[in-house]
Amino acid sequence: MAFSQDVIEELNLLLKFPAESLMQGLKIHHDATQSIVEAAARLYSKGLITQVDGGYLTDLGIDVVEHTRRINSAMNIKFN
Repeated sequence: MAFSQDVIEELNLLLKFPAESLMQGLKIHHDATQSIVEAAARLYSKGLITQVDGGYLTDLGIDVVEHTRRINSAMNIKFN
């Protein structure tokens, strides 16, 4: 099963959450693209973030972001 475009947009949005501290969140501004606004709403409905317009990662969101960062890192390895 392939990743849908919606899931890809959600994963990309999760990667925007600050990695330095769990005390930092993300705010989706009114001028964000519709796809980002919709991705944030889906992440909220799935229980990965605390607010429909961003907020903080939930415990589940933290776990998913860790996996997402690992996958992203592995997929971006360049071989010579």
